[in-house]
Amino acid sequence: MKRWTVVALICSFTVWSALLTFGQRRGFRSRSSAVSLPLANSEPEKKVLSVIDEMQRTGGTYLSVDISDGRMLRLLAEVTDAKNVVEIGTSTGYSGLWTCLGLQRTGGRLTTFEYDSGRAATARANFKRAGVDPLASVIQGDAHRTIAQVKGPVDIVFIDADKEGYTDYLNKMLPLVRPGGLILAHNLESADDYAQAVTKNPALETLFNVTSGGLAITLKKR
Repeated sequence: MKRWTVVALICSFTVWSALLTFGQRRGFRSRSSAVSLPLANSEPEKKVLSVIDEMQRTGGTYLSVDISDGRMLRLLAEVTDAKNVVEIGTSTGYSGLWTCLGLQRTGGRLTTFEYDSGRAATARANFKRAGVDPLASVIQGDAHRTIAQVKGPVDIVFIDADKEGYTDYLNKMLPLVRPGGLILAHNLESADDYAQAVTKNPALETLFNVTSGGLAITLKKR
């Protein structure tokens, strides 16, 4: 049942994204809750959302994903009951905070990799302010080398780093992703090799979000 829930969620998100893009191109303002912060139903969730809100309001340069993609990260982490999530490209921790909203419910952990030492330090500070630092480990350095320390099985991989490195990250992480696990990739405009790799592999099933940037969502078949 859980597998079909994930499929239905992804399909619904893809349809919603298409409708949202259609409206935005014609100057409509969406009032959908999917492009606003969700309502918190616990104090830990409220604390994370307050940091997310502050990061948005201060106009941070390195937010990395938009709200709709952030909410999707949270939903996928929670609906898959993710215990081990790997993120390549921490930036200042914005997308990681969304993921941790789901991991608060699943009891899982996030290991996130960031090349820039300043951004890694900011991410650690943001995770601490949000109260999710026990759930999130930030590894600073060149992820092409440092991801060798990841141990499987991995439930979700989220790639949002150097575009020319996407295929290398995929090749290194795919053997660790459990059957039924997900590989997510953000901003594929300059990652044609990656797009080819996830669409020509019969062991994978991929949906491309039609919004600007957006997520490519790949299922590792069982």
